[in-house]
Amino acid sequence: MAEVALSERRHGRETASRPREHALFSLVTTATAAASEDSGGFHVPTIAEFFPPPVLFEGTVFELNRVMLIRLFATVVLCTLFWLAARRATLVPGRGQNLAEMALDFVRVQVAEEILGKEKSRRWVPLLTVIFFAVLAMNITGVVPGLNLAGSAVIGFPLVMAVMSYVAFIVAGVKAHGAAGYLKASLLPSGVPWPVYFILTPIEFISTFVLRPATLTIRLLVNMVSGHMLLVLCFSATQYLFFEAGVALKAMGAVTLAAGFAFTIFEIFIAALQAYIFTLLTAAYIGTSLEDH
Repeated sequence: MAEVALSERRHGRETASRPREHALFSLVTTATAAASEDSGGFHVPTIAEFFPPPVLFEGTVFELNRVMLIRLFATVVLCTLFWLAARRATLVPGRGQNLAEMALDFVRVQVAEEILGKEKSRRWVPLLTVIFFAVLAMNITGVVPGLNLAGSAVIGFPLVMAVMSYVAFIVAGVKAHGAAGYLKASLLPSGVPWPVYFILTPIEFISTFVLRPATLTIRLLVNMVSGHMLLVLCFSATQYLFFEAGVALKAMGAVTLAAGFAFTIFEIFIAALQAYIFTLLTAAYIGTSLEDH
């Protein structure tokens, strides 16, 4: 009985102390949060960075946020560069014209003609060129100082590019074989026993008309989002470690800074690679539509 009474008294003291402990914990948490806000603290990048508040024309149909301004800026710069290269085109190209022609020849030769052949590629070179340089320009803004966000890191632009690719390979197939012939070639491949069509046709439909645009959109979007998050994480950590962290942690700032520069170079490579892959797949889908299955 004595042991039971002692246990109850001890339990009573613990229960009574819990509100005080909870209050102390809340006080410490509040003070820590306030100190973090006052000193800036280390802010982990979140998905909210891709949905900034409006900057111009708020509340109207022409509302513009930071992402839209970056896209407009990239478009103007891209058009200006090609205009400057082409406005005084000569038979013997200068440095700027030569660079522009090399870039255009890359898409024409290494993508269009490589996938579609010289004859079939002529009709599709303009579209493939627009897709390549538009995707490249939007991707590269993620490493431009002052912009620091890829215009393709929000789903609108990748989706528009995927729709362009989607319409292109369907139009190519319909023009080459007619609507019925294209659907038959896409959904009912020849040389297959007819009972297999019950399984094969739904798979071909999903693969051709659903997964193609979806994978084009998601691949580009996810690569640009993940690249931005890595860069922000590295440079935000560098700023925090150099200027706000304790002395023992300041040396780690050099590591995160080096990682940030390494990821920047890697992001430039990824920006160009994704533009190439997007254009290459578009050409491949067009080529598939043109072929007689």
